[in-house]
Amino acid sequence: MKKRLKVLLLFNSPYAKPRGYDYKEEFADEDNMYTENDVRQALSANGYEVSLLGLCNDLAPLFEEVKEFKPDVIFNMVEVFDGKTHFDKNIGALLEMIGIPHTGARADALFICNNKALSKKILRFHRIRVARFHAFYRGHKIWRPKTVKLPAIIKPLCEEASRGISQASVVDSDEAFIDRIKFIHENMKMDAIAEEYIEGRELYVTVVGNKHLKVLPFREMKFGELSEDEPRIATYKAKWDDNYRDRWGIKSVFAGKLADGVAERIEDVCKRAYRALDMHSYIRFDIRVTPEGRVYIIEPNANPCIARIDEVAQSAQKVGISYNQLIRKIVTMALDSISL
Repeated sequence: MKKRLKVLLLFNSPYAKPRGYDYKEEFADEDNMYTENDVRQALSANGYEVSLLGLCNDLAPLFEEVKEFKPDVIFNMVEVFDGKTHFDKNIGALLEMIGIPHTGARADALFICNNKALSKKILRFHRIRVARFHAFYRGHKIWRPKTVKLPAIIKPLCEEASRGISQASVVDSDEAFIDRIKFIHENMKMDAIAEEYIEGRELYVTVVGNKHLKVLPFREMKFGELSEDEPRIATYKAKWDDNYRDRWGIKSVFAGKLADGVAERIEDVCKRAYRALDMHSYIRFDIRVTPEGRVYIIEPNANPCIARIDEVAQSAQKVGISYNQLIRKIVTMALDSISL
């Protein structure tokens, strides 16, 4: 009889729970760990032997679980450790040191993608179009460089999921430019990045693969009833506040018709960006397409959300890849990456 593949489903938990805890209550909450539950169900449906482990602020349970459960692969869903989002790369590095195959991006890719300035420098070096930008580190002078034109959008330098991004993030004066950077420095205790605001359609493009890349159907953010003088940006509320989305008619849908040649250009740009960033497994690019058909990479998102209802899974479904098949593909790529 063929041995069942043993998968450790590793995720972040806001509180410490003992090893062996089943997380049934948390997984049943539609506002809580629904993504983790989706993945757990898919892993089980694929016939894998699954162990669950939520990390809060202690690594000891991970070492104990690895020693006793002896997983063949770790399905890594850790985005936060000890309340800090930038520790996702540290978890990735730790898993590499443990030596067990794990899903998703490697530690170096997580580090690069999490730093908006660094990822843009790499992409620009490879002649991939990004908005002009400048990073502002705490404790240094704040001014608007002539290379960054207004309007501009000000973001935390190393943050994900649109945290710290609101309508006030788009500025059209030097005074507002400086004030918003100070807000991020002083209120969020983070470094900041200023980027030129790119007018155009906002698309989300998933790329899957190690050596052979597949670009999935594009998703698009529709900004609905927002007034014409409001900047069309994916704020934190626009992404995560259902009441706000419903009020303004904001939704993610499959991309509508594009001008001739633009879809092919998007695929080419995203594949080139994937290789330039040395990505593995899967990624979602946030891009802007201008009215003239220019393609800009706004952000690379390593280990993006893979809930059934989110962009990656929806795009896979569009081309006949079921959710269970998608999760199996991600596991298979982790095992294949050993030889890369």
